[in-house]
Amino acid sequence: MQNTTETSGFAGRWVSYREDIKVLDCTIRDGGLMNDSHFDDKTVKSVYNACVEAGIDYMEVGYKASKKVFARDRYGAWRFSDEADLRRVLGDNPSNLKISVMADAEKTDYHTDILPKSESVIDLVRVACYIHQIPIALDMVKDATDKGYETCINLMSVSNVQERELDCALELVTQCDAKAIYLVDSFGALYSEQIDYLVNKYLHYARATGKEVGLHMHNNLQLGFANTIQGIISGANYLDATFAGLGRGAGNCPMELLLRFLHNPKYNVRPVLKSIQEAIEPMREKLGWGFSVPYMLTGFLNRHPRSAIKWNASEEKDDLVAFYDKIIVEEEA
Repeated sequence: MQNTTETSGFAGRWVSYREDIKVLDCTIRDGGLMNDSHFDDKTVKSVYNACVEAGIDYMEVGYKASKKVFARDRYGAWRFSDEADLRRVLGDNPSNLKISVMADAEKTDYHTDILPKSESVIDLVRVACYIHQIPIALDMVKDATDKGYETCINLMSVSNVQERELDCALELVTQCDAKAIYLVDSFGALYSEQIDYLVNKYLHYARATGKEVGLHMHNNLQLGFANTIQGIISGANYLDATFAGLGRGAGNCPMELLLRFLHNPKYNVRPVLKSIQEAIEPMREKLGWGFSVPYMLTGFLNRHPRSAIKWNASEEKDDLVAFYDKIIVEEEA
């Protein structure tokens, strides 16, 4: 297998790879939105071992959520990612895999719950925020950076942001210490043409300050993988994916598809398939993630999938026309 710099011509573009690309697994973190983060240790360990063996660059084990906002008796350990839980399952992480957590703006007691890096097995803190939360997100990035962590910013729900506001937001966030700024298709509503346009917009601001652009795609319109490919072609180097696409609602870009597409010999899809077979697929019937018509409809309408999640859990779940009529009426109202 040759590096991009060593190949040329038409064929080389399809069989080479880009060394700058980093793959982040967020199976447990995003999948935790389907079961309130109640994954048992065996499942988390299975995903961890697979990530190590597959050569994946980062594994996002969960959130750093505030215990004042999220009740410990309702949510599982991976909503909080306490150090004791991390070390119980991951040990000291004697591998090249880097461990990530997500810290939501206004939902994380980051000053106290994110320990200094010297006391933690965590390597990367990803700060997730909406446009109006950027001031607190910037403070969170500074706090984590000062403590010794790598940092990223995930700008959520950009499909609902006006272009002028997005330009202002990108100008602000690319001045902070975050190593990457993520384009997040929160509602799975974007098409490839929009991904190309937005990645180029992000790169315009990011390259001026030496930052990378990342992608987090949802699969409401069955475009999670396709949009990730488009983002790669457009220049994004940080890529999110999950085992079997496990994630909120329609789920995410499937890791097993992404690794094979990248052509990089450092990645090995077999351990991922083994974990999917043994740990992930047995949960599908209960958790119910993946493409469905209700999730498709919320994607078409560019809205949060909470109504589809509720519908899919109801006795009316098979009445697709009723759900269509319901949300179209809501939209027109």
